[in-house]
Amino acid sequence: MAEVVQQRIEDRIPELEQLERVGLFTKKEVKSIIKKSTALEYKLHRLIVNKEDFIAYIQYEINVLELIKKRRAHIHYQFKREDIEFPIIHRITSMFRRATKKWKDDVQLWLSHVAFCKKWATKGQISKVFSSLLAIHPDKPALWIMAAKSELEDRNSSESARHLFLRALRFHPNNKKVYQEYFRMELLHCEKLRKQKEELEKAELDLGEYEFSPEILSGKLAEVVYRDATGKIKEAEFVISLLSIAAIFDFTKELQDVILQDLQTNYTEDSLTWDFMAKRELEAPGAGEELHTAKGRASDVNRREERCCQVYEEGVKSLNTEPMWTCYVAFCLERLKRKTNVEELKEKRQQRLLGVLQRAHDSSLLKENYYKNWLEILLASGDAEGGACVAMAATRRYSQSVSVWCLSLQTLIQLGSGDVGGLFQDAFTHVNPKESLPLWQLQLQWSMANQSPEDTETVFKRGLQSAVGPVAMEMKEHYLDWSYSTGGYKKAKRTFTSLQENRPLSKTFFTRMIEIEKEQETPKINNLREFYERALQEFGTSDDDLWLQYIQEELGPLGQPENCAKIHWRAMKFLEGQSVERFTSKYTLFQTGHL
Repeated sequence: MAEVVQQRIEDRIPELEQLERVGLFTKKEVKSIIKKSTALEYKLHRLIVNKEDFIAYIQYEINVLELIKKRRAHIHYQFKREDIEFPIIHRITSMFRRATKKWKDDVQLWLSHVAFCKKWATKGQISKVFSSLLAIHPDKPALWIMAAKSELEDRNSSESARHLFLRALRFHPNNKKVYQEYFRMELLHCEKLRKQKEELEKAELDLGEYEFSPEILSGKLAEVVYRDATGKIKEAEFVISLLSIAAIFDFTKELQDVILQDLQTNYTEDSLTWDFMAKRELEAPGAGEELHTAKGRASDVNRREERCCQVYEEGVKSLNTEPMWTCYVAFCLERLKRKTNVEELKEKRQQRLLGVLQRAHDSSLLKENYYKNWLEILLASGDAEGGACVAMAATRRYSQSVSVWCLSLQTLIQLGSGDVGGLFQDAFTHVNPKESLPLWQLQLQWSMANQSPEDTETVFKRGLQSAVGPVAMEMKEHYLDWSYSTGGYKKAKRTFTSLQENRPLSKTFFTRMIEIEKEQETPKINNLREFYERALQEFGTSDDDLWLQYIQEELGPLGQPENCAKIHWRAMKFLEGQSVERFTSKYTLFQTGHL
């Protein structure tokens, strides 16, 4: 091993001598490089080699390259590159090859090699790296796309890029992204040829027998890709994505018309088609004279939006589905959110949206989340009666949705209308008990604000009987708080005593009782100990913070410090797993005054 390492270091001597001779590095720096390189080389020749050792050596060599580049710029010396940089680049490339051969599955390592080649090596080297990478990872479409883009952008080779895309499609015949990028590549190739032709015509050069094919210049190759892609992937969203790519290029009007015609003919059963066609109306040119005033511009925008709505109306007649209505509502809502100083336009947008929401609801095809927008608009405009009607209608449409019930009940509480108490009971009969916690929280807030203490206590007692753990636990916490705020310490203590054996229990239930005891004028340490001991019966095996708080309590003005050692011994005995380590470290920090 030592002979191999020594040979590799000796191979570096010519480049290091050059670095010192031309003044890029000092003699001391060269010795430092030799020392560091020797240590890194030995790591690469151990019996068990780590990937991190290769990465560290490669990074060191790249840092040396970067430093040489900066030193060259500083002293304005640009010669002897083949004697200095080239051997280092060759060595790094060799190390990358060794590393990727050993760890073939590490894609990031391969991509690091590609990135290095792009910055320092020849462009031909990138193709070799990608070729080796794709031979091992042909199942990753993103790598095929990266390789093709590299051929197109770094080597300016459309033919190689096309070849790679065709190979990619053999492995991934139905991959949308591959087809999209292949389609884009053909259009880029066409654009490049058109620019070349334009420049040659300007220069008035005689091309002899060479001719630019009119079919290729007009994007026929891209159309072939489009036909093949849509023959295998029959989705409106995919066709629209290809149309969006074609729209980037200014010479693709014929191709866009072909795609648009295909979309309108074959994909009218998809709501995305109607949505796309409707939004295209916004891009239609407006009347020039009207655009000089704010009202004129608003009138022009309103006309465009009306044309969009006409397309949407055709869509909902042809395709009366929830996704279709969702597209229509989303469009109207987005237009309403746009800022405008023209009140007339704002009013028209609002009326249009309200009409669409009502019709979608009447068809039982309005999505759950849009009821919230509907209620917000009605309440903002002061239509309390309409808001109440929509709130009730939403609960009938989505009777099992907790979020809809909460929204509707909040609206009715805000408006002060309806039999809210009865509606809460109705809600609990429809929703899944496991998801009912937000409803209980809302009912408690409403009851405490609007009902008598007796009625509120009845709500608490119903909640305490819930078979759902989170509901029962939270009700206990709120019941304790409410008892303290309405009946003082004695009532809170009675509530705690009556509930402390009714599982499930939360830590907050106990800590809140401890806080209540401390808030008294003369808190009793025996009561505090009782609460801590009861809490530790429930959480003593896992909650290290609770033990620490107990110790801190005994060290306080009311406690007895001599009890701390016993509590500590019990904590070490009862805590399990990682909790023991956490408790030990926190207790040590506490003793040293760092906690």
